[in-house]
Amino acid sequence: GYISYAMANKERNRDDFEAGTGGQPQHETLHDLELGLERKNSVFNWNVTLYYMQYRNQLVLTGKINDVGAYVRTNIPNSYRAGVELQAGWMPVSWFNASGNIAFSRNKVKDYTAWYDDYDQGIQKAETFEKSDISFSPSVTGAAAVNFLPFQNWEISLLSKYVSKQYLDNTENDSRMLNAFFIQDVRSIYTLKQLLFSEIGLVLQINNVFDKMYEPNGYTYSYISGGSLVSENYYFPMAGRNFTIGVNVKF
Repeated sequence: GYISYAMANKERNRDDFEAGTGGQPQHETLHDLELGLERKNSVFNWNVTLYYMQYRNQLVLTGKINDVGAYVRTNIPNSYRAGVELQAGWMPVSWFNASGNIAFSRNKVKDYTAWYDDYDQGIQKAETFEKSDISFSPSVTGAAAVNFLPFQNWEISLLSKYVSKQYLDNTENDSRMLNAFFIQDVRSIYTLKQLLFSEIGLVLQINNVFDKMYEPNGYTYSYISGGSLVSENYYFPMAGRNFTIGVNVKF
């Protein structure tokens, strides 16, 4: 097992400095505390990691604008990520193995203020949240791989990935959300050794085998018009079933 503590600081970028003299943001600070435990043998291995990441003055876009109408990043005094990561691997026989990992995380920002353009009055209005989810931070993520080796130098793998719902901004509003998704890929690798090169790997991978419709990323813009708060969401959809072919050469 192990215990680890780390601290990191991140300075503001050029856009932050150019945002205006009226509100220069501060640098970000991260405190990371981790506790891990693992066990290994020839057949089975596992690993558990507990972590707590405390952010001070995290810089995020809140919708607030400066004196020339540009959107600026603002310091959030307190936010954190806390959770557990589980990993395991199993190889009962030489021609079969499986591995997987899953993480459960709580990602929160405290005392967050969102700003919206009010087109009716030509001003901005604020909405305050005592505690809400950090944007683009799913509470559950996981991946798994099942590998078969039917013949020498040939490996067939089933790859799975799961991501729970996540939010497009820091308001934890279901109308500005990315849905959870679970996808599978199939990969075949055949390796030729000592043929022209030390090793040649022929790779065929079928992605999104079950042709799922999903979007892992996007952005949102909310404003007040006609007395109502309007949210416009934009998504980056991923391809349906598709495949790739590759050749890996090792000299």
